[in-house]
Amino acid sequence: MEKNLTYEQAYKELAKIASEIENETISVDVLAEKVKKASQLITFCQTKLKSTETEVNKIIAQMENSNQQ
Repeated sequence: MEKNLTYEQAYKELAKIASEIENETISVDVLAEKVKKASQLITFCQTKLKSTETEVNKIIAQMENSNQQ
């Protein structure tokens, strides 16, 4: 996986792979490779979303603590 891959890039690539599979434009010879790449992209996106959610929750908690003082 690219070191500087963004969520948007990963999602775009994942959407392209999904479209190719749905439209049956992927040859059988590369299907397993594309499915493996899609799996990696899904994991990357899930991790990125979870990390962002955690960070946003921390910021909200800090803001709430600041407002209570």
